[in-house]
Formats: sequence, C-alpha cells, structure tokens
Amino acid sequence: MAAKPNVVTKDEPLVVERTFDAPVALVWEALTDKDDIKQWSFELREFAPVVGFEFQFDVEHEGFKYCHRCKVTEAIPNKRLAYTWRYEGYAGDSLVTFELFAQGNKTKVRLTHEGLETFPKLPAFAMANFAAGWTEIVGTSLKNFVEGRHAGEMILTRVFDAPRELMWKLWTEPEHIRKWWGPKGFTLPGCEMDFRPGGTYRFVMRGPDGLDNPFHGMYRDIVRNERIVFTAILDNLPGHELVTTVTFAEDGGKTKLTVRQTTPPGEAGRGQNQGWSETLARLADLLAGEAKHGR
Repeated sequence: MAAKPNVVTKDEPLVVERTFDAPVALVWEALTDKDDIKQWSFELREFAPVVGFEFQFDVEHEGFKYCHRCKVTEAIPNKRLAYTWRYEGYAGDSLVTFELFAQGNKTKVRLTHEGLETFPKLPAFAMANFAAGWTEIVGTSLKNFVEGRHAGEMILTRVFDAPRELMWKLWTEPEHIRKWWGPKGFTLPGCEMDFRPGGTYRFVMRGPDGLDNPFHGMYRDIVRNERIVFTAILDNLPGHELVTTVTFAEDGGKTKLTVRQTTPPGEAGRGQNQGWSETLARLADLLAGEAKHGR
C-alpha cells in the first residue's frame, strides 16, 4: 500500500472586526505613523507604509523575549496595509492585513492574521493567544486611541495583575503615588493631596533634565474602588483646565484601568499619550517588583 502524502492543512485565518467612531484618514495615520503606533501597539524604531520596508520589535511573554521580524507587502493609503510576521529563531511565516472601510465619518477595521498554523506547536503560539492579543490591540487600544483623538480626548486602557483594593491605594495615597507617577525618568518631589470631593492637590514632577513641571487641580468626584474624576491645570498652561477620569473595573481578580483625559493644546497634546503610557508602565513595573519580592 502506498504511503499517504504528508498534507499540511491550512487553518482558517484569525479575523477581528470593529467599527471606529473616527474617519478613515485618522485610522490610517494611527496605523502608519511610528509615533502613533507605539501609543496603541508596539514601539517601533522606524516604520514606513512602503512595500518592501522591513521593521522589527521585541515582546516579552512569560519571561521569554520574542523577536518579531516583519516586511510590508501592501500599502494602499486609507484602504489596506499588509505585512509579513515571523519570529526570529522559529519556523513559520504569517501575514497580517488591516483593511479600512469608510462608513460616513466612521471606519470599519478588519484585521486578518493568516498562516498561524505554520508556527511551532508551542503554547506561546496558540491561536487563543493571538486572538486575545489582537482583540485587545484592535478592539480596545487602537479603538480608544483613534476615537479619543477624534473627540479631542485621550483614552488608555490597561489590565493590571492586582485587585482593585490595592490599585485604589496606589492611586490615592501619596506614599504610593510618589513611587510611580510620571513618565520614564521622572520623579515626584512634590505631592500634596486633600483627597475628597472638592479637595485640591498639587504635584511637582521633576524631569530627567532636572526641571520641575508643577500642576494642580481639584477632585470633582470620588467613588471608592470605582472612579476618580479630577481637573488639572499645568503651570505653563494657565487657564487651560484638563479633566481626567480614571475608572477601576474588576477583571477576574485583576483590575481593568481606564484613563480618559481631555487633550491639551500644542506640543503638550502631542506628548500626552506617550506620557501616560510610560506612567502606567511604571505602575505595572512597581506591581511586578512588589510581587517578585512577595510584598
């Protein structure tokens, strides 16, 4: 009897679709501008929506670093972006495609990731991991980024491996806030808080250059373990008041944290997402360090 041929079965591609309340040009910019990309996805040294452009980035997962190597295969402005996706040191090659469909002033986004069956049969490359990752990236991070920018507001969502009670303490007690508040390289030498509805606060952030960046505001609304609403006036932008809402949601023993903030004008607005992203990353690092030392 003749041996049966070794046939590789092609799996159904992973597809994630969402409709964004933002015009297609804004979504395309978020997909193709490297400074925008790092606000909702991965930090890239360089990126250009040009066929043949190669880029790379690293992601750590459960203690292992995975080096992603990609190459743009298609780039049709405001319509379609595709690039290959493989892992250095591992077999397999796949294709990621973003398709944009204008629907009036809204945009339907379809993400397709095909060729996942070519990767090694390891837990790290399980379909469920890709599905969860892309659903979070497209359905939450990218959606919040473009809709917030369209509405003149920044929206960031992160899930922290900590219960709400602990997260609330880290946000509401000065001795904890001093450990993580501010972008990478910043410290918080000034932290005065009258934490109650109608109470005021004053923070002084000191940058890596040694310059102080003071701001102050008032707590408008406080619901324990659920919500904080506060204003902020930067000393270098007098008369312009920002409004920030931070919500804490239970997520299976973890905490889903969402930060919404109105956008300041000029250069401050352009750096807003990065500043908050780095600040929340410092908070995550603090929690990881505490867990590592069993505190």
